[in-house]
Amino acid sequence: MTTPAPRPAQFVTVFEATDLRVVSGANLGDTLSFAAELDLDDTYELGPRARARRLGLVMEGVGPFRVADESEIGSPGAPVHLDSCLTLMPATGSVAELLIFVETDEEGRVANVYAMPLAHMSPRTGYVLVQVERDTARQRFAQAACVSFTRGTRITMATGAQKPVETLQPGDMVLTRDDGAQPLRWIGQTTLRAIGDFAPVRIRAGALNNDGDLLVSPDHRLFIYQRDDAVGAGRREVLVRARHLVNGDSVRVETGGHVDYVQLLFDRHQIIFAEGIAAETLLLDPRTRSALPAELLPDTAGHDTPAHLQFEIGRALLDHPDAADLLRRASLR
Repeated sequence: MTTPAPRPAQFVTVFEATDLRVVSGANLGDTLSFAAELDLDDTYELGPRARARRLGLVMEGVGPFRVADESEIGSPGAPVHLDSCLTLMPATGSVAELLIFVETDEEGRVANVYAMPLAHMSPRTGYVLVQVERDTARQRFAQAACVSFTRGTRITMATGAQKPVETLQPGDMVLTRDDGAQPLRWIGQTTLRAIGDFAPVRIRAGALNNDGDLLVSPDHRLFIYQRDDAVGAGRREVLVRARHLVNGDSVRVETGGHVDYVQLLFDRHQIIFAEGIAAETLLLDPRTRSALPAELLPDTAGHDTPAHLQFEIGRALLDHPDAADLLRRASLR
């Protein structure tokens, strides 16, 4: 029996609890904590020296997440629990949400608390805690995690026609790289503020031999076939995250306003064609499964981890002045 390949680490941007302190309220002077220790109406400020870090999470099975070996923060292998979703109100009136993660030690005691902002937070700005929710935390985390296309992206159908992604319906037949024509199982839509880790990446027409501009979520993986192994991956077929190709020109982050994200789910993880680029669809894992409607979950228990995920390459292999152009030229040779 073949042992399935381990799931790759997923990275989220977090602040440590010590970066956020109560400047007014019942817990004056205390650092941010988990839900059971929080009081509504406390005002928090992000310290002037606060620095966002990348927390790597490995998500296997139904248990807690674990800190990845390559994580910038935390103890590798330690359990990490998604505790709650906090809603805070700054003086500007534009709410900010935080997802709270709790890292525990071998004896189950709290070792670290991390805050993942779902909106931009400014230092020396007061944020009043107005709501603490535990039930919605997984859903909000899933919505932020789902790889997504943006409204207007043209998807290649089984007939060869191009259709805007937001017009697709369950049952529509879409062309896939590995399995030919396949029916779309589910389509989800999420609107997020286009800032930080939620700002989409624009791949301009031609940057990867694509027909039109492609705008996707930053962790969306693109499938590229190199005629020569230009990046030293040891294989010609590679999966590359959009964020790792950003060069500020032909591939850039689009920050500001709101973005309409669209998620596509098939009976198994697929590579489809968007604006002429081979790109992945939604992969169900412990992080994204909560984004699906409850009635759909029993039918997706067998959603497998496909072999092509082993083709993913990390940022280290893309340490090149313009990795996108390198891959574009390698795919043409």
